[in-house]
Amino acid sequence: MSDTSTDAAPGSLGIGPGDHLHLIDGSGFIFRAYHALPPLTRKSDGLPVGAVSGFCNMIFKLVEDAKGPDAPTHVAVIFDYSSKTFRNEIYPQYKAQRPPAPEDLVPQFPLIRDATRAFNLPCIEMDGYEADDIIATYADQAAAAGAKVTIISSDKDLMQLVDDRVSMLDGMKNRQITAEEVVEKFGVRPDRVIDVQALAGDSVDNVPGAPGIGIKTAALLINEYGDLDTLLARAEEIKQPKRRQTLIDFADQIRVSRRLVTLMRDVPVEEPIGALALREPDPQMLVDFLAQMEFRTLATRAAGKLGLEAPVITEAPAAPAPAAPAQAGTPDAPPPIDPAGYETVSDAAALQRWCALARARGHVAVDTETTSLDEMVAELVGVSLCVEAGSACYIPLGHVEGTGDLLGARSAAPGQMDREEALALLRDILEDDAILKIGQNLKYDLKVLARAGLRVAPIDDTMLISYALDSGLGSHGMDALSERHLGHKPIPIKTLLGTGKAAISFDQVPIASATPYAAEDADVTLRLWQALKPRLVRDRLTTVYETLERPLVPVLAQMEMEGIKVDRDHLSRMSNSFAQRMAGLEAEIHELAGGAFNVGSPKQLGEILFERMELPGGKKGKAGAWGTGADVLETLAAEGHALPARVLDWRQMSKLKSTYTDALPTHINAETGRVHTSFSLAATTTGRLASTDPNLQNIPVRSEEGRQIREAFIAEPGNLIVSLDYSQIELRILAEVAGIDTLKQAFREGLDIHAMTASEMFGVPIEGMDPMIRRQAKAINFGVIYGISAFGLSNNLRIPRGDAQDFIDRYFEKFPGIRAYMDSTVEGAKAKGYVETLFGRRIHTPEINAKGPGAGFAKRAAINAPIQGAAADVIRRAMIRVPAALAAARLPARMLLQVHDELLFEVPEAQVEDTISVVRGVMEGASHPAVHLDVPLVVDAGFGPNWAAAH
Repeated sequence: MSDTSTDAAPGSLGIGPGDHLHLIDGSGFIFRAYHALPPLTRKSDGLPVGAVSGFCNMIFKLVEDAKGPDAPTHVAVIFDYSSKTFRNEIYPQYKAQRPPAPEDLVPQFPLIRDATRAFNLPCIEMDGYEADDIIATYADQAAAAGAKVTIISSDKDLMQLVDDRVSMLDGMKNRQITAEEVVEKFGVRPDRVIDVQALAGDSVDNVPGAPGIGIKTAALLINEYGDLDTLLARAEEIKQPKRRQTLIDFADQIRVSRRLVTLMRDVPVEEPIGALALREPDPQMLVDFLAQMEFRTLATRAAGKLGLEAPVITEAPAAPAPAAPAQAGTPDAPPPIDPAGYETVSDAAALQRWCALARARGHVAVDTETTSLDEMVAELVGVSLCVEAGSACYIPLGHVEGTGDLLGARSAAPGQMDREEALALLRDILEDDAILKIGQNLKYDLKVLARAGLRVAPIDDTMLISYALDSGLGSHGMDALSERHLGHKPIPIKTLLGTGKAAISFDQVPIASATPYAAEDADVTLRLWQALKPRLVRDRLTTVYETLERPLVPVLAQMEMEGIKVDRDHLSRMSNSFAQRMAGLEAEIHELAGGAFNVGSPKQLGEILFERMELPGGKKGKAGAWGTGADVLETLAAEGHALPARVLDWRQMSKLKSTYTDALPTHINAETGRVHTSFSLAATTTGRLASTDPNLQNIPVRSEEGRQIREAFIAEPGNLIVSLDYSQIELRILAEVAGIDTLKQAFREGLDIHAMTASEMFGVPIEGMDPMIRRQAKAINFGVIYGISAFGLSNNLRIPRGDAQDFIDRYFEKFPGIRAYMDSTVEGAKAKGYVETLFGRRIHTPEINAKGPGAGFAKRAAINAPIQGAAADVIRRAMIRVPAALAAARLPARMLLQVHDELLFEVPEAQVEDTISVVRGVMEGASHPAVHLDVPLVVDAGFGPNWAAAH
């Protein structure tokens, strides 16, 4: 074992002034190569080799680029040995939530070590230490000996090492990372990065840090106080109360975090630094390895560089005679994303050439640029296409210039082809069933292009592929996916449009600036498709994507374009009525309080409740104000206090007025006269759709005010609104997944499930049951799905918490399968990191092993997700089938809305009964043939001139 002391004389370590050490972050290379490239298998035996291919390409590029006076004299590739290191002794939860490596990557780890040796590079790893620690040790040794060091990595944890002698190089982007770049990222110079990381923590590595303090705040604090020790010693001086208390309360946790993020610089490395001197590879050994991997392109390149004949690569190495070379070459790593290389298409000949490329490839990534985020008013400004990574274009169609005439109209910018001619050429590929159209959140583009007269099919959507693969693991927006999977940050839109009052719309962006941004979107989308689509097969999630995600896109696009008619006058009358009722409630509240105050002010309300009225249970937050959230007021109201009950009524009325009766008229489309909500397919973790702009899914169901709001949603003359709603679908799925035979039997016999539950729990006959007992059973039936606590149930039923706990205990005693289901689901989630629905939807649970206050929520979410997710899957399957069923029956009904378990239609009066019959049949059979349920699905139906009457 070598002496790792760094105070030896220059050169005595075998490295010194004038030398240049390259330290390659091998583990980082592996994962970047794996996620940047589509999966690749060796043809002879199906062995996964995509990451090996990408790794070899990156090493080959580094070797080729490392020429001239700044070339490395010493090189090493450093790997992580295992997931457990000395840091786990400091903090057992360190990196504990990281998922295991993908199955097809595991067999490639030893091959990548073999590749490193084939290039004749030192391959270094040590048990108990991370690659970063070994890199830090060698970097310190070399710098102390007077050598220059370049760390080839983009890992932010290594940025603490950057100084005058040590720099970093992002090998994939060929970008230097110097002290200036570190300051830009962390807000502090490299020698203070550790302090910032200790405060901010790291969710990826499970470094706790200081709750609520991010990178920017951490940098401000360190720059103000100089270093972490000084900051913690002077925490009492900080003016912001919450920040001050956090630093005081979590000082020990912050110090532990500093130990976790500090790289060890004295690892007892077994390979002396002098042994890292650059060695030329053995030509035959390298070419033989590349040939063995069947990397034809790279093997041929290497042979040419090393003066050897190109190898003949067989598809079956064990065969006695060499086979003929395969026709297809192994793909090299895709070119880096370079917006400067994209093409602006301004004439028919150029667009025809791009259309021909799309036909030749059989696929094309498509993206649109518009004047608005609202697809129903947005004007098409341009279309971007990408046929292969790095090969993308932008077709400007609606850019304008100048300040406008007296009426504000601007003239068309030069360099654009005729809009109708462009759309005609695009129609040939967008409507060609032989060409796959790839998009990111393609529903938006489908609606924009439909309004321009173009039908787009067939499609793939990278947002939904990501959602099927990684629900629960982060955002599925393009920018987030690009950074996560490609290591690339796309051009921000605000750099083109600006912000605030000075912001412009995309049609005002100069074409020269628009092309790099727009074409990059298509390029990134295609690369994401290449990276993510093969994972569907590997992770066995193809069926989820193909049956629950992709087919729903055109269905929702059509629903959103249909919209629903709203009675503006009815809403106006309701708004006035709500205002009057709020005024009456305010007067009553002021009387109960003994004086006037601002009911909408939580601070003033807290002072009234807990200082003037001295009500029990008040708690002050860290800022010193009394808590007056809904849970606090509901508890006080349950205890019989009138003022908090009236405030809750006032808040509900205020919310309904601002959210619906005042806001809905502003959403009426001037062209259609209807409200067009937008359904988000990937906004929840469980598969439930979300409704936005406006949100039509949160209108209260059981209140009189909610019913009145629903009255405003009306049918056109000669039509009726038809509602079909799954009855107790989540309880039915609970009975199925938990195997509760008594509940299954009750559902099969069509019994009153809540009365049956009450009878089982309380030993009373169903006939003549006290409605209060049935209500208690109903609250438990629905509450248990969401992991309700005794506290929550006591609030719902307005009963003591002890009685609520007795109810819950009795429930689990009578239905032991439910407790068994809950326990097994949580254990499964802890072991696998996800739960699954009956239909195979995978919902990741990254917080399931968390400690502290969030642990209970994570467990409840894991328990509920398979139930709520399966219910969401059922209605998705129904929605996908309904349009074809209506078309087959020649029924002109229009599907308008989905609200959780309910579908809403607008139907000519004469076809209402037939429509209900067809749609009910689809909905009740929606689980088949994928899943056979022992519990029947039942759908309730109603109709009327408005939504409320249809219930």
